[in-house]
Amino acid sequence: MNKRASGILLHPTSLPGKYGMGALGQEAKTFIDFLNAAKQTYWQILPLGPTGYGDSPYQCFSSNAGNPYLIDIDILVAEALLSAEDIPELIVESETRINYGEVIDHKLKVLHLAIKNFDASNHAFQHFLEINAHWLNDYALFMALKEKFNNKPWYEWENDYRLRNASVLNEERIALKDAIHFQAFIQYTFYKQWNQLKTYANNNGIKIIGDIPIYVAMDSSDTWCNPELFQFDENKNPVVVGGCPPDYFSETGQLWGNPIFNYEKMEEDGFAWWINRIRASLALYDWVRVDHFRGFSGYWSIPYGELTAINGNWIPGPGKKLFNAIKEALGDIPIIAEDLGLITPDVIELRDYFNLPGMKILQFAFDSSEANDYIPHNYIKNCVVYTGTHDNDTILGWYEKAADADKKYFLAYLNSDGNDICKDLIRAAWASVANTAIIPMQDLLRLGGDARINLPGTTVNNWLWRMQSSDLSAECLAELAAITILYDRAKK
Repeated sequence: MNKRASGILLHPTSLPGKYGMGALGQEAKTFIDFLNAAKQTYWQILPLGPTGYGDSPYQCFSSNAGNPYLIDIDILVAEALLSAEDIPELIVESETRINYGEVIDHKLKVLHLAIKNFDASNHAFQHFLEINAHWLNDYALFMALKEKFNNKPWYEWENDYRLRNASVLNEERIALKDAIHFQAFIQYTFYKQWNQLKTYANNNGIKIIGDIPIYVAMDSSDTWCNPELFQFDENKNPVVVGGCPPDYFSETGQLWGNPIFNYEKMEEDGFAWWINRIRASLALYDWVRVDHFRGFSGYWSIPYGELTAINGNWIPGPGKKLFNAIKEALGDIPIIAEDLGLITPDVIELRDYFNLPGMKILQFAFDSSEANDYIPHNYIKNCVVYTGTHDNDTILGWYEKAADADKKYFLAYLNSDGNDICKDLIRAAWASVANTAIIPMQDLLRLGGDARINLPGTTVNNWLWRMQSSDLSAECLAELAAITILYDRAKK
């Protein structure tokens, strides 16, 4: 990211389409075509893993698996795994809000129909099984057992299953062979479609910025299969969980509830789990944004059972030891450090030691009460500037709630008359010295707070927003292309 460039943040679930949620098919290609025509370089997305409770892409059943609900149905029809007449009816009540319950039920019905026409003996599928066996075998069994136990989290299963009694699990691999095969088919299909889409993006000059959550979900195949890598007691219960202290987003902090890694154990084999995780991500994406980067320097450790994140403690993270191991195994890696929140000198030193670009959020810049690193005149080139992220309100939603003094500062700083604050803030991002500028699609479309995709610290009404096909208008494209050319960010 050492050249001036720009892009759009939009998770695939937010793409338009006729099946209630965005997918990896033609609508995604149309969006790539839009980015290409608008002179963009990057499409940034959120994690692609299989989502569980709350539908959050940051709480997935696996750090390796793909989200089955992103599989495109029309591609299955084109591959003769379905006929159009076979597809169950789905009544989409809203084009701009996702009804996950209905979409998930519908997609699973479609996939169960598609597998009936799938040739499991084909070489590509067998090769996929072979090269992914190190995670796929356990994940497929994990998901089959979840179905057997009515989707209960693994830590509520009977002890033989929770503690992975080998003879019991071997019996289940036989008894649940069809359900396990179905999970393998889903993953093969997801990865096939994603790889085709990424190839299309790259061939059109668009690079994908992916996202790695620092932690994995408690209810995941990662924790079930590798309890020694986490701070668990002898019964596989967490001793501490992750989160962050009180901050801009919450007076009581954020209690994520994710188990925290046992970094001392991970260090024994040279951080192999993390190296494999980064290697797998680089096969999926061109760049990787690492969420909660500050947790590698020091993490907020909350005793298990606490109701808020207030009573936590800062514990030193693995720091340079981890990133030196990754660099030795993989070389210089294209990582964006999500360095937001309470950033101390040790976090900055870790980021800069490995020359990783950090993040600047313009919505944080106009606090009239104090100077900060988010105001554009304080930027360095090696950073990525955002108007906001998936955790922020839209520009219009933010401005509506901003203090009067902050609004006054905003208008004065940007020499704005206030008639189009979205344009003003996008211009500030594109004009800045930051090598890379990214905006959420909602801000380009001038959408209000009802288009916000996530409110940190809450578990309902998130991840729901979708754009419409008509949003990718000629006027929108021309505006984005013009400002990109003006500020020398056009794809070369």
